[in-house]
Amino acid sequence: MDNENISSDSCPIARSLAFAGDAWSILILRDAHGGLTRFDQFRKSLGIAPTMLTRRLATLTEEGLLEKRRYSEHPPREEYLLTAAGRDFLPVLFMIGAWGRQYRGGGKLTRFFDAETGTEIKAVAVDEVTGAKIGTRPMRMVTPDES
Repeated sequence: MDNENISSDSCPIARSLAFAGDAWSILILRDAHGGLTRFDQFRKSLGIAPTMLTRRLATLTEEGLLEKRRYSEHPPREEYLLTAAGRDFLPVLFMIGAWGRQYRGGGKLTRFFDAETGTEIKAVAVDEVTGAKIGTRPMRMVTPDES
């Protein structure tokens, strides 16, 4: 798949997949939401090769989901913090997880809880306009050429 071509595609799903469509990027974002910020933390959590991690962090930074901040001058060290766009990616992660729990589950799975209420988070995507659960009503796609 040619990321340059899909990053300018009219479909927002295709555009998003151009930079976040690989497992490493998604898992880095998951771990960032879990509080990891440093290169070595990501590497240890994911078991990812340093060169691969460097590339993925650079892409997520260039795309505006993470930002680098220096936390040590001697030696120079940087950490990766979620931006507003990165924080807004959390519902996407939860929807992927909900699908995985239903269709790729089995065995012991990680669970996520609301830190304030202690209740388990059960993600569902709802259309803001109709209030209907996405996937329960027919939909149609309209390309920019058709509008």
